[in-house]
Amino acid sequence: MTLAAELHAFFTSRYPDIPAADRAVMERAGRELAESGTADAALGPGAPAPDFTLPAADGRTVTLRGLLAEGPVVLTFYRGAWCPYCNLALRALQQHHDAITARGARLVAVSPQVPDESLTLTQKHGLAFDVLSDVGSEVAGRYGIAFDLPEDLAAVYDSFGFEMQRVNGGHPRTLPLPATYVIDRTGTVRWAFADPDYVKRAEPADVLTALDTIGTGDTIGISDKTHQ
Repeated sequence: MTLAAELHAFFTSRYPDIPAADRAVMERAGRELAESGTADAALGPGAPAPDFTLPAADGRTVTLRGLLAEGPVVLTFYRGAWCPYCNLALRALQQHHDAITARGARLVAVSPQVPDESLTLTQKHGLAFDVLSDVGSEVAGRYGIAFDLPEDLAAVYDSFGFEMQRVNGGHPRTLPLPATYVIDRTGTVRWAFADPDYVKRAEPADVLTALDTIGTGDTIGISDKTHQ
């Protein structure tokens, strides 16, 4: 089963259980985000990847420059451990971790959660790759994918018990779009995925294909964004 199929199956099984009033807020906010053009402003292929220095779940400090010294980087941004679609996407990447490293690349995941929450996520899912904390989504902003939740949607998330004020270190409304980048050793983005629809994520098979193109010198385009 592809990741897209798994995500769609989860959505169709769980979304009807959300109260109708909350669904209406979520759907309106989704439309507004899609129409805002945020995804269109996301960093694309051929652009230099902004460097960053972020804390890892285990207390280390990780820089993009340091990662690129060892090889290409697969950089994925996710909303947080409270998001079941993010968890499915991270598990899918974990299942392809050996194939990513076999291509000489490093996989790194970034969210606005504080390091303790990232550590819990890493331990819960047995992730073999670095999970970094971008509190306030400052790095996500440099990649053009940060956005603020509307107040009523933030209130809905509070009612779900997501505790975003706590897990995001006092920045409960600022999140990244789901996005994944393949960056070559020169620091150039070679492939990019960004979508305002939280159900849609980069397919691991597409990430592997993008890594395979690095050796050819080709730059491939940003994957299609589907707005809904």
